[in-house]
Amino acid sequence: MADKSANAMWGGRFASGPDAIMEAINASIGFDQRLAPQDIAGSRAHAAMLAATGILTDRDAEAIREGLLTVLSEIEAGTFRFSTALEDIHMNVESRLGELVGEPAKRLHTARSRNDQVAVDFRLWVRDQCDAAEESLKALQRALLAQAGQGADWVMPGFTHLQSAQPVTWGHHMMAYVEMLGRDRGRFADARRRMNESPLGSAALAGTSFPIDREMTARELGFDRPMANSLDAVSDRDFALEFLGAASICAMHLSRLAEELVIWSTAQFRFVRLSDRFSTGSSIMPQKRNPDAAELVRAKTGRVFGASVALLTIMKGLPLAYSKDMQEDKEQVFDAADSLMLALAATTGMMEDLRPDPEKMRAAAGAGFATATDLADWLVRAKGMPFREAHHVTGSLVAKAEGKGVDLSDLTLNEMREVHDGITEDVFAVLGVDNSVRSRTSYGGTSPERVREQIARWTELLG
Repeated sequence: MADKSANAMWGGRFASGPDAIMEAINASIGFDQRLAPQDIAGSRAHAAMLAATGILTDRDAEAIREGLLTVLSEIEAGTFRFSTALEDIHMNVESRLGELVGEPAKRLHTARSRNDQVAVDFRLWVRDQCDAAEESLKALQRALLAQAGQGADWVMPGFTHLQSAQPVTWGHHMMAYVEMLGRDRGRFADARRRMNESPLGSAALAGTSFPIDREMTARELGFDRPMANSLDAVSDRDFALEFLGAASICAMHLSRLAEELVIWSTAQFRFVRLSDRFSTGSSIMPQKRNPDAAELVRAKTGRVFGASVALLTIMKGLPLAYSKDMQEDKEQVFDAADSLMLALAATTGMMEDLRPDPEKMRAAAGAGFATATDLADWLVRAKGMPFREAHHVTGSLVAKAEGKGVDLSDLTLNEMREVHDGITEDVFAVLGVDNSVRSRTSYGGTSPERVREQIARWTELLG
């Protein structure tokens, strides 16, 4: 049986409450109760503005302010009773406010609608998530910087197609993720700037005839300005979509790092060891150390991607302005934000605890003829050979070494001259993996010198 007290909130239009099915599909309090702090902040700003413009008396505004603080304290203490019959967080708060302060609570909704109310609540919540994501990304960047600093000279294989390509340094590899996460921070910051406009005061869709001050409420809530079109203000969810877009790219970056941690921690690689805090054992195989945290970070990406697609699908056919479809926006964003923040925290913990094995990485760095490109570059520099010809000569030398079962640096000078008689003893100076990484001194290159420059730059940027 529906709670008949809900009908009073609607007035006389509906003589009887919705049946159980309608109540279940219509109610959002099961998930939008997490908007309570934002809803109360928006109501406090609205009440203060109504008093400042003479629409409310100071006495009523003060009663509303004190009542809202009481409601917030009850919610934070876990003593607040949420009702599905009251549908959503807005009606739950307003109903309890009425119990606390009486008649003034009925005046709070003057010059606003649930449409602009939910729009401001949700925008405030997503804005908070952008800030939280940026702080978490900074923490992960610092963990990666620490790894890069200790291993700026450690040589490891660089891969293309997951095949050994050229030697790089551990520090260089770590700094690649620092750069990716820097772009992620930029995306969240950019989305935050664009969403930082207030929809409050747009009312249902057309604005209001009351002499409200939208600049005041925007300032009070930390927005840069009010939104300029009331239709757009109540129907826009671009801010949530942009957050999900930034979250999706960020989750993809975390998944790439997680995938490498999974690969690197296998017995076939053994480049790294994850700590016990982020590994689990097998129920049947006692020798196993499973990189479960990394695998779950990798999997969380699917939830974030799914939320983005879901919200795009919800919004794609909606005419202006508000439609009830938009109630389905929040669960997707809540889940994506929770998944992203958990993945960031887990990845930061893994990187802080990670123990690389420089010797294993160094041994692998010289395998697979990883310095072949250095040999080709030397033929161009030292012998003035066109690169395509140098590429062909180097390929022939690789084939010779492969046929003998040795590395390029293990071929004798005479064996090399059988392929090209212009090769001299100087060639051996470029064939070692240390020589290879030291020679990559172009801006953005893998040489320890350049890596340390980038570490210093990012250390300063992060403060």
